[in-house]
Amino acid sequence: MALRLFQRERRSLFGEILDWMLTPLLLLWPISLALTWLVAQNIAGKPFDRALEYNVQALSKLIVVKNKQVQFNLTGPAREILRADDTDLVFYQVLGTRGEFISGEHDLPLPLDEELSTDGEVRLREDTMQGQEVRVAYTWIKVDVPGAHPILVQVAETLEKRKTLATEIVKGVMVPQFVTLPLAVLLVWLALVRGIKPLDQLEKRIRARKSDDMSPLDESVVPEEVAPLVSSINDLLNRLKVLLTTQKRFLADAAHQLKTPLAGLRMQADLAQRETDADELKKSLKQIGRASVRATHTVNQLLALARAETTGRSLAKQKLDVVQVLSDAIQDSVPRALEKHIDLGYDGPPPGETASMLEANPTLLKELVRNLLDNALNYTPDGGQVTVRLLTDRFSGVVVLQVEDSGPGIPAAERELVLQPFYRALGTNVDGSGLGLAIVEEIAKQHAATVTIEDAMPGHSPAGTRVTIRFMGFADLPLE
Repeated sequence: MALRLFQRERRSLFGEILDWMLTPLLLLWPISLALTWLVAQNIAGKPFDRALEYNVQALSKLIVVKNKQVQFNLTGPAREILRADDTDLVFYQVLGTRGEFISGEHDLPLPLDEELSTDGEVRLREDTMQGQEVRVAYTWIKVDVPGAHPILVQVAETLEKRKTLATEIVKGVMVPQFVTLPLAVLLVWLALVRGIKPLDQLEKRIRARKSDDMSPLDESVVPEEVAPLVSSINDLLNRLKVLLTTQKRFLADAAHQLKTPLAGLRMQADLAQRETDADELKKSLKQIGRASVRATHTVNQLLALARAETTGRSLAKQKLDVVQVLSDAIQDSVPRALEKHIDLGYDGPPPGETASMLEANPTLLKELVRNLLDNALNYTPDGGQVTVRLLTDRFSGVVVLQVEDSGPGIPAAERELVLQPFYRALGTNVDGSGLGLAIVEEIAKQHAATVTIEDAMPGHSPAGTRVTIRFMGFADLPLE
């Protein structure tokens, strides 16, 4: 139960794409609303600003100067026109050359001193009148009176019409968006459904395939973005096909290899049951023993090859003294060498040398050495010689293992073939399963090592065989 709490939920590709498409859309909508409101206020204010400027200019024309006195003649109808607005309040003010009040509202705020201008330009500003926000248009009128200040004319208007018009503009823009936004979400959803449909079709095609169908998927009917995935699946199918073919061939060859010793065992057992002569019975039992040893050897090598192919990558590696591994394997092979009068020797550094340390899996490395020695002892005739040689370089850490024998040798054309399971060189007449060197090759791959086969004594007859295992962990440097 506790583990389930920390398990990450499986994400939906459809939902994630939909989130990334709709989230910006929903976030941008209120930003668009705010920007639309600002633009609408600017648009709504322009016609009313021009009306204010026109009113200021109209009032300016009503100012006259007689006998150095400023007169402002605002008729009743003109005053009513200023007051005719039913929505907003309109205020005006006229101040004389000495700043004295001439007409309008006394409490209309004055512009700042630094805004004083005598060029007759109409200016606009925001201000407050009687607790209400107003838009003010104002100008100074220069008079031809010595020492006189310009006359100030101001017209102010509240902002209700502007706000109303801005609101209408925003409604005209945003209300359709309320209709189009759900439509846009629906279209995005439909587009995603259609866009992700090839994945559903691909899933159905894969699910409908038979379990033994390893043919590649058709990459031409999938979108370009999915093509790399299909290519990877095809690569996996190809590797699985090769693996299954190899396993089928391995099982067939294994069954064939085991069939012969088992058939021999059954035949010898039948003969032994009918035999009445004690000597013949002993011969039959001896044959049964040899057949059982051969069958056991074949089974052990099959298990070793399977272990090297399936578990080599998962087994832990550790620092090993290769000399000690070789010493143990040589001691195990001494009785067999003595039985065939074979000179079994070792050439290399003593145990404990730093240069002979190797990062390897102990079980597989021992299996590699044991199979090399078994192969050499099998093919070396009585009275021959087998030498185990270890070359190391203390600077680079390169380790090279060689096993030489004085046997018939392996023709150059067959040196690649003998590394395959169940292949045996022709004309040797030696009991074996053809798995020894295949096991060596597989274990070497697990340790990033290379296997080479050559003549031990080129130009001689027999030429013998030298198998070299080079552990390629470092650069190639001269070896001791």
